[in-house]
Amino acid sequence: MKMKINSKDFRVQPGDKVKLREWPTIVKPFCKSKKRYQKLLGEHVEELSSLQRLHYASNRYALLLIFQGMDAAGKDGAIRHVMSGIDPQGCQVFSFKQPSADELEHDFLWRTTRRLPERGQIGIFNRSYYEEVLIVRVHPEILRSQGLSEELRDKKTIWKGRYRSIVDLEEHLHRNGTRVIKFFLHLSKNEQRKRFLERIDEPDKNWKFSLSDIHERNYWKHYMKAYEACLDATSTHYAPWHVVPADDKDNARLIVSQIVLDALNELKMAYPKTTAKRRRELKSIRKRL
Repeated sequence: MKMKINSKDFRVQPGDKVKLREWPTIVKPFCKSKKRYQKLLGEHVEELSSLQRLHYASNRYALLLIFQGMDAAGKDGAIRHVMSGIDPQGCQVFSFKQPSADELEHDFLWRTTRRLPERGQIGIFNRSYYEEVLIVRVHPEILRSQGLSEELRDKKTIWKGRYRSIVDLEEHLHRNGTRVIKFFLHLSKNEQRKRFLERIDEPDKNWKFSLSDIHERNYWKHYMKAYEACLDATSTHYAPWHVVPADDKDNARLIVSQIVLDALNELKMAYPKTTAKRRRELKSIRKRL
């Protein structure tokens, strides 16, 4: 019997007052064995591959997947495993780090809107414009370095204003055929410690570790408050947030893949129909072969 994961169980409903301590970082495993997990994920990947080809051929919508989470939450791994069967021609991944000097000369949405997916494409943001209401909120010194006037940096209005800009952008995208699906990979502080230790102890994972990871860990409570405010303000019917329990990587990947499958299945997609004229052309070409 094929297990059904209900993606609605992880969705933040509009108007919800999010308290992350009430959202689990781990749930009961969907699979009783690693072999069963690999089989189920393989089925998800195969179905995603088929739907992605249809999505590319129908060329009516764009799909934007946004991944946010604390360091070591598993964003890279989720993207790599879930999207492993996707045709590279129909998918692009962008990772957003510290803004460049050029990017800081523009509004905070500019650098990401330049990377939005075209119709028929799946775009993946590994971190995104949401960093501007997360890390920038936790570290106000970053905001002071962004070149904004003191009036625009007023802490009483800036976050509400940025939330509104984000919601307006996502509503605009929805009206114009881009579906936005957002994932917060919800990791516990204890599990993050475990993964950091693995990065230190295992030589092939040393490259993943940075001293800045430890520095940011000191601000854990501040980040949780920033995420709660963000999820409250920006989860909408047309661009919902999903809080994905991330302590179990296998489970998290199954949840993410199911949510993406559901999003694609909700689209009204069909392969382009061949016209009578086109059929005659093809028959004429066939005779020449």
